[in-house]
Amino acid sequence: MKIPKEGDFITIQSYKHDGNLHRTWRDTMVLKTNENSIIGVNDHTLVTESDDRRWVTREPAIVYFHKKFWFNIIAMIREEGVSYYCNLASPFVLDNEALKYIDYDLDVKVFKDGEKKLLDVEEYERHRRQMHYPKEIDHILKENVKILVDWINNEKGPFSKEYVEIWYNRYHQLKK
Repeated sequence: MKIPKEGDFITIQSYKHDGNLHRTWRDTMVLKTNENSIIGVNDHTLVTESDDRRWVTREPAIVYFHKKFWFNIIAMIREEGVSYYCNLASPFVLDNEALKYIDYDLDVKVFKDGEKKLLDVEEYERHRRQMHYPKEIDHILKENVKILVDWINNEKGPFSKEYVEIWYNRYHQLKK
């Protein structure tokens, strides 16, 4: 697939380790692409779950995907402040259909006051056994949790206030 350009809309698909489709986001607007990353925005975006349930995102969110890191980051922009939802996941691939990644269950939630919480540890352990995650994947994910926490603690990349402001402003420019 050709690399999407600023202002293009793409579909995002998350899968589970066993290859089953987990969740789909329609019409994510691309804000920036380079050889390693894609930054986009979801704003009242249609989401379809694997069981065909559908819902629409409530607030604008800047999304960050990288080809080298085993996580993606969602900065949810709310009136009371920005909070983050970070998925431990494979690096993304892009094909003619969508931006795709494997969701590995573990998530890190960062509240607007900076508090961090590791979520879904039990789900990760259950799926690790059921789907036979290789030891290498387990190790990579645990190392990437450390990288992610370092980014959060040091307000690196998507965790800086400037990052969210810059990309949210760019979204408004492109929307016109």
